[in-house]
Amino acid sequence: MFCWEFMQKTFVIFKPDCMAQRHVGNVLARFEAAGFDVIGCKMTRLTAALLREHYAHVATKPFYPEIEQFMSSRPVIMMALQGDNIVQQVRDLLGPTDSRKAAKGTIRGDFGTEMMKNVVHASDTVENAQAELARFFKAEELYTV
Repeated sequence: MFCWEFMQKTFVIFKPDCMAQRHVGNVLARFEAAGFDVIGCKMTRLTAALLREHYAHVATKPFYPEIEQFMSSRPVIMMALQGDNIVQQVRDLLGPTDSRKAAKGTIRGDFGTEMMKNVVHASDTVENAQAELARFFKAEELYTV
């Protein structure tokens, strides 16, 4: 017997470049092909306050205004995914943060163009996944399979 309750969950944002280039379906297909389940999904335009909270670790850096401008430039799709060891598996599927260094065959290597325009944000640890899911989704917006 397999219990979905104990599967790892992670958080991803289909970034403005992903939306503008119409890669959402391609990226989602890769997540689904990897065996991940979508357990939450919504579209929104990220506010300055929410972005400042999400990027608090770099909000005082000189490059932060560029991040905020880019991430609020158009609506994004946010998803909660569930699967075995999903945090690391999603990171492996994406490739390095800098798309220019990502191998072909990875999501960022195939669709990204630079450091910031790298298609998808994904949680980097289980703890950050929990915090990001709580930041962007209400408990009742997440559905286990």
